Amino acid sequence: MNDRSTINPGAAVNAVTGELFKQAVAEGRDSLNQAELERFVASFGAALTDGVPGGVDLRIELNNTREFGMVLSAGLGGLDAALDRANFRKDRASVTAAVELTDAADFLGLFRRTLAYQKMAAIAQRDGRRPPDQVLEFCFGVMLGLGHEYSAQNPQAEFVLRSLQLDAVQFAKKPTVGAARCEFGVPVAGRLPRPVHKIDKLIHPRSIGIIGVSATSMNFGRIILKNLMGSGYPKEKLTILRPGESEIDGVRCVDGLKALDHNLDLLIVAVAADAVYDLVDEIIETDAVESVMLIPGSLGETQKSREPAAALAARINAAHGRPGGGPVFLGANCLGVVSHPGGYDSWFIPLERLPKPQKKVERNSVMLSQSGAFMITRLSQNPWLDPRYMLALGNQTDLTHGDMLAYFGELPEIETLGVYIEGFKDGDGLDFAKAVRKAVLNGKQVVVYKSGRTEAGAGGVMGHTASIAGDPVLFDAVLRQAGAIVAEDFNSFDDLFYIAGALHHKQVGKRLGAISGAGFEAVGMADSIVSETFSLEMGELEPATVQRVQEILAAKRLDALVEVRNPIDINPGADDEAHLQITEAFLDDPNIDAVVVGLDPTAPSIRGLEASKLRPGYDLSDPKGTVHIYPPLAAKSDKPVIGIVDGGVLYDAMAARLMDQGVCVFRNCGRGTRALARYVEARLNADAIRQRAK
Repeated sequence: MNDRSTINPGAAVNAVTGELFKQAVAEGRDSLNQAELERFVASFGAALTDGVPGGVDLRIELNNTREFGMVLSAGLGGLDAALDRANFRKDRASVTAAVELTDAADFLGLFRRTLAYQKMAAIAQRDGRRPPDQVLEFCFGVMLGLGHEYSAQNPQAEFVLRSLQLDAVQFAKKPTVGAARCEFGVPVAGRLPRPVHKIDKLIHPRSIGIIGVSATSMNFGRIILKNLMGSGYPKEKLTILRPGESEIDGVRCVDGLKALDHNLDLLIVAVAADAVYDLVDEIIETDAVESVMLIPGSLGETQKSREPAAALAARINAAHGRPGGGPVFLGANCLGVVSHPGGYDSWFIPLERLPKPQKKVERNSVMLSQSGAFMITRLSQNPWLDPRYMLALGNQTDLTHGDMLAYFGELPEIETLGVYIEGFKDGDGLDFAKAVRKAVLNGKQVVVYKSGRTEAGAGGVMGHTASIAGDPVLFDAVLRQAGAIVAEDFNSFDDLFYIAGALHHKQVGKRLGAISGAGFEAVGMADSIVSETFSLEMGELEPATVQRVQEILAAKRLDALVEVRNPIDINPGADDEAHLQITEAFLDDPNIDAVVVGLDPTAPSIRGLEASKLRPGYDLSDPKGTVHIYPPLAAKSDKPVIGIVDGGVLYDAMAARLMDQGVCVFRNCGRGTRALARYVEARLNADAIRQRAK
């Protein structure tokens, strides 16, 4: 009988597939014929012992994708595969992983979530056979070996495997395949690596130059100049490149790049798009600039501009092959950068339209966005985010999502990274996924939202930042596998980015405690613990906790009205202190990992108003109120505490006071509980990734 420890999938790749592919290449073919594919599938039989149950069609594929390189997928095959996306929940019909971020055992763990595996395991149990794990892990190992050996990322590869698709695969006494196809080709050279270390010059510039500042009107360049000075960047470190002027707004001017008497860490380019092409060549040739911010839009976003924009990107790429690597370019179609540590704001939105909040002395997050407007609206609606750095990438003429995440994922002061993506440059999805995995291994959190999830949305992406949107299902699968927290819409991005920052240092687990003075809210919390791929569970209170809560209720004369359970409706008569004490009791229970508590701002017993006319002083100013007594509890607890302030504008002040003091607050129970469930799932996944890496 074969033992798994004696089976080497890599040897199977070399002995069987390598021979088949090399023969096909020698004959000038770009694919294998049916007989060769059947011979390849037969090699999986090396792992069969006493056979595994038949009756389940599998589809197993390797595909060389534009964004993520080689990916492995497995799931239901045959007729069932046609129902995949339309009728099954996520991870039920199939699973996908980037070859470079998985191994056979890890991929088998993903595959166990599928209906295909569960059917195979159920048939095996019925027939008294062993589970199909051994042959599946061997099969996945062979496929992954292929993916590594014939990947575009392998510089030694003689050819690249474009796709290998096996459908209606069954394992019984011997492996069989109903249909198969394979295609391969020659490797294609990618872009040169960008000198990513120069991003430091971009976000911490000791000198900034601006080109495109009007001396007579408030154009984009002039607004940027005003914002730089308004954010506190020293005038003496600024230089305006404008012929014929000596100074504008007290900032000295020079005629151009060749007139500079010192090199620039950062040059901000705010000229018309058609002037950029020659200017970029001059920037590269003078070698006087370390980083460049390209503000103009329409570079590559219209049919007319795509060819010259591609040529521009090629010239920038070529410069990275020179000694020193040349300058790095952010943009084009770029809103700019806000860097609190760098002491500057280069957005071309006037400060009066978007006052930057000062909610935190020390910020631990960064927001990277292909769309500047996405960041503006997020910050306007959610001032408690206020990241340490905010960078708009625009159309990624040079610096990419992968570059940025790789750089910021290494900064020790950054704990949470929020990223909005419209599309990847070729191969950069894999670089981004690798950067996500590395950031997760470094103990960081990455929250990602990708637009262009529909055909109409993908068209909008092309018109905005000249990006190819890509397959949203593939994006979701690979990024979750890498360890990212993937949001499905704007609201969930806001919620997940916020909760990740607020709870980063808390311990997490699946057992929830839910408290509210409103019956609908307690039930709503319980109804919101399930996502497509995960579920929290309501923790079972220990008898000592039940007794403790009963005593609290009795002291407040609420014991006749409330039954102690989880979730618990503690009645609108419960005051601020009762909420706090019951929250403490739940947090002390070893069967509870997190508490979601409705703070019931509209209840007459709660000090929730900024000023009460009916009961003067029974308001936010009262030191016995929630805004005073809850922040110390939330801060000292190792477990997450989510406060729910469900009420209108009258209670904005209550929510703001709590959030200002670091309490994680949501404005309705459904969003808060769902965000916690999604966050806990991602944290547990990240913990598993770090454990496997040890």
